[in-house]
Amino acid sequence: MDTPSGHDLNADQIAYWNGPAGQRWTDRQASQDVLLAPVSEILIDRAAVKAGERVFDVGCGCGAIAIALAQRTGPAGHVLGIDISAPMLARARQVAPAGLPVEFVLADATVFSFEPASFDLLVSRFGVMFFADPVLAFANMRRALKSSGRLAFACWREPRENPWMMAPLQAVYRHVPKLPPQGPDDPGPFAFASEARVHRILGEAGFSGIAMEPCNLTLDVAIGRGLDAAVEGVLEIGPAHRALEGHSAEVREAAKNSIREMLAPFASGQEVRLGGSVWIVTAKVS
Repeated sequence: MDTPSGHDLNADQIAYWNGPAGQRWTDRQASQDVLLAPVSEILIDRAAVKAGERVFDVGCGCGAIAIALAQRTGPAGHVLGIDISAPMLARARQVAPAGLPVEFVLADATVFSFEPASFDLLVSRFGVMFFADPVLAFANMRRALKSSGRLAFACWREPRENPWMMAPLQAVYRHVPKLPPQGPDDPGPFAFASEARVHRILGEAGFSGIAMEPCNLTLDVAIGRGLDAAVEGVLEIGPAHRALEGHSAEVREAAKNSIREMLAPFASGQEVRLGGSVWIVTAKVS
């Protein structure tokens, strides 16, 4: 399978998203798009894309946001989805409707040679928190934007604001050691949780008018399929999955029972809803 060349410090992320993890996310593409639909709706609204605009979607994954934006730009516009994960991009190309003005490129946005001053909008749904050198990455992406260009992206707020991820992990911790702690600047899902850090990164990269809107959500981890589906989903990807990697079947079964016990009070019909919270970050070229 092809893997992109990239910044040396992003090598671990490139390997991760082109290995079993990238394939797991690809296999769950449809489910994840349903789960994250509330985030997508807010992000697309705040991005305010116009017909005819040129957009690039960073960390586009399996293409949900890029496809939605291409449907809004119309034939006069163009959307470029960029990602380091070959399996996820293969799925994006598979699910994109024929005739849409969208293309997908396997590349590291930190070093990719964007056409200078050629895009109106940079957008991302959870695709910008994994750069080893985010200032360098955003500076490179800013050069791709026109002088009137802008950005809009979604990133997770603090772990404590996201029980939909963290509560199942705490249930798993009854059976396995805790994951190694991540430093505040380490790439990862919560790397942009700090409002001050995001302001610093974007400011140093050449953006101004930076605004961060907190958006509280409830996410149906069962995606309308009931408690069993919620438990399986938690075990397939995310922090609970990572904590259980390499452990025995007996430990996994015990953890699964604890997850079920934890999720059961949140079940209502076929839904299992837990809280989540994101920042919607907007800015413009300085």
